[in-house]
Amino acid sequence: MAEILVVDDNEMNRDMLSRRLQKQGYEVINACDGREALACLKQIDVDLVLLDIQMPVMDGHETLAAMKNDPALRDIPVIVISAQNELESVVKCIEMGAEDYLNKPFNPVLLRARISASLEKKRLNDEAKRYKAQIEEHNTLLEGKVIEQVRDITFAQHGAIFAMSKLAESKDPETGAHLERMREYCRLLSLQLRRTAVYSDIVDEMFIENIYATSPLHDIGKVGVPDNILLKPGKLDADEWVLMKTHTTIGADTLRAVDKKHPGNGFLRMGIDIAEGHHEKWDGSGYPRGLKGDAIPLAARILALGDVYDALTSKRCYKDAFSHDKSRGIILEGAGSHFDSKVVNAFLETEDEFIRVRSEFQDQDH
Repeated sequence: MAEILVVDDNEMNRDMLSRRLQKQGYEVINACDGREALACLKQIDVDLVLLDIQMPVMDGHETLAAMKNDPALRDIPVIVISAQNELESVVKCIEMGAEDYLNKPFNPVLLRARISASLEKKRLNDEAKRYKAQIEEHNTLLEGKVIEQVRDITFAQHGAIFAMSKLAESKDPETGAHLERMREYCRLLSLQLRRTAVYSDIVDEMFIENIYATSPLHDIGKVGVPDNILLKPGKLDADEWVLMKTHTTIGADTLRAVDKKHPGNGFLRMGIDIAEGHHEKWDGSGYPRGLKGDAIPLAARILALGDVYDALTSKRCYKDAFSHDKSRGIILEGAGSHFDSKVVNAFLETEDEFIRVRSEFQDQDH
């Protein structure tokens, strides 16, 4: 049953209109001025307001303006009650958002028709809002499910890639928890570089997510290096060293083949950069392409420092593990020649975290 608020300073008009509306089956509330009407509207859900124009305390214009400026009240339809000489005021109310108007004295048929039309319009508007809210809720739930599925697929993909990287790494018995540490080192350096003005536009959340996931791919090309070279306990000769260097291009070419079939994937693009560029040096003396400075992809520059730090602090058949301080000194000596100085600065800002990661992800022989 619709609830109608009658606002009129004339008690006789209110009583007459209320009785007529009640006979038509409506619930009726009365207010003698605009201020009282607004107080009622804030307490009771009203479907329609019949609003007189000329009233003390707060007239119809002020009341209508207050309703239309209140998000909770602006959609309630208002029919203006006017005297014959208030046409200009009626026009003003319509322009302010009133739904319709009624002239005094009321024509019963016209009163019923105007009220019925306004209530039907409100019903349709309310229904449309409910449908819109339901659609938005459905879309939100659907979006959440899509995000969850994408996350699950991404985790599965990253897990598969990490497993393949571990498989490639298993050819080298001395690497231990190397891949786990590399992911953490790359993430730490990237987070620190994001705080700098130079790289804040490059290193975003996606960059950090991708480098964490793709860093294990850096040595995946070693699957193409003969075991007699990869596992040789002594120093490699010149020919063997040439073959060892090919792990960078083997890994990059393998990922390029995947990227060719599935182009536009930033994850793969970064994997290619890392696999191919992590042995490049800032001064151009690295391999396989002899890239120099900013021509080396940032992800490869980040991984290069982490890779060297991990090699220095790890035990090998040809050396004991170096201390953090000794490894730190070697990296500082390589700033501007082997390493990007800005990446070295990021390392210095995060070295306590590097020590923590080194301790947390220890090789099995420890």
